[in-house]
Amino acid sequence: MIRPCTQGDARGICAIINDGAQAYKGIIPADCWHEPYMPMSELQHELQAGVSFWGYQDDAGELVGVMGIQQVCDVTLIRHAYVRTAHRQHGIGTQLLTYLRSLTARPILIGTWADALWAIAFYQKHGFRLLTPQEKNHLLKLYWTIPQRQIETSVVLADSNWPAS
Repeated sequence: MIRPCTQGDARGICAIINDGAQAYKGIIPADCWHEPYMPMSELQHELQAGVSFWGYQDDAGELVGVMGIQQVCDVTLIRHAYVRTAHRQHGIGTQLLTYLRSLTARPILIGTWADALWAIAFYQKHGFRLLTPQEKNHLLKLYWTIPQRQIETSVVLADSNWPAS
């Protein structure tokens, strides 16, 4: 079941993100990796910045996947999409992405690490296309608040509502 997450889910959201982010360890640049990947203070900052999390709850009532959505200016960003390691490859990410896409008519942008080839392939499988490095640099500075090093080592994907370059 997909449901909106509440402030009471914050610890669970953080746990899912930190579990799922283990896939990035040794893949993304070492200077961009830290433990925990997302401290609770960073999650609280994201919530205050307008990221709304939706969660996938399994039949036992456990939150096993999360995906954030954020309205920024004239676009929608998909943020922090993670599924617990033990629950991957069961369509949870697909269900969350499909649901969040139904919540907006705006163009959707997704940023991820350039070396996270599995994440890029997942979004491409769902109709997103990689933007050029020039577009990526511009958009990451325009719509995200991330360090320059992360901009250098990331990509941006767009849905079909984004104008072709």
